[in-house]
Amino acid sequence: MSVSGINKIAIVGASGQMGSLFCKDFRNQGCLVAELNRPLTDDAISDALDDCDMLLLSVPVTSMDGVLDLMLPHLKPSTILCDVGSVKMLPMKSMLDRHDGPVVGTHPLFGPVLPEGFTPRVAIVPGRKTDEHAAKKISALMESCGYACFNSTAEEHDKAMAVIQGLNFTSTVAFLSVARDVDSIENFVTPSFRRRLDSARKMLTQDTELFEVISEANPFLQETNRKFMSYLSLAAGGDLDLLADRTLWWWRNDSY
Repeated sequence: MSVSGINKIAIVGASGQMGSLFCKDFRNQGCLVAELNRPLTDDAISDALDDCDMLLLSVPVTSMDGVLDLMLPHLKPSTILCDVGSVKMLPMKSMLDRHDGPVVGTHPLFGPVLPEGFTPRVAIVPGRKTDEHAAKKISALMESCGYACFNSTAEEHDKAMAVIQGLNFTSTVAFLSVARDVDSIENFVTPSFRRRLDSARKMLTQDTELFEVISEANPFLQETNRKFMSYLSLAAGGDLDLLADRTLWWWRNDSY
């Protein structure tokens, strides 16, 4: 029996990267995991959701509504409904509008391969005040798998991810587009620029569609882009010292 009290879990998108990771993790904690993948037939859904404590949606945000419509006829009122998406406000609204039972949003702030020394954290977003007990159960389950959890709201989450994911993508494509226009730039690549290219490679060659979808679904990205443009304007005006001072906030707890 799982330490969290969540014993049977159905995962939609179980064959995906994150779905596969959680299938393995939850089974290691003694949970019974029912895997759901396309095609999502009524019989498969009914079997997976029978006596299910938690339904985890590991699907793109663009597929959320369609998947929910298939699940809901088989979903018990007591089953915890949650997702693992990178955007929270729109998916949470979809889940809350459709399910009267407990709703908890989650966002694992990592991919299937963890960098050495990185603490894997999971944002936990209770849907309603009455869902806080369910959120604690999911936190206990995630922590038993070795992840550090913290509570958030959907708005707080999306504002942060508008920067961490959305602005990271838009600023990177703009920066590398400018660099592309410089004649013979390949001859001047420094180690720091190479590191930046390496970190952007997967995002721009394999995950472009994912980041575009995330950006479109996050209601705060345009506001974030405008703020970034205002700081670029300061830089263009020569106020680099001011900006450099602001960035030192990130190392405010370090000794210099």
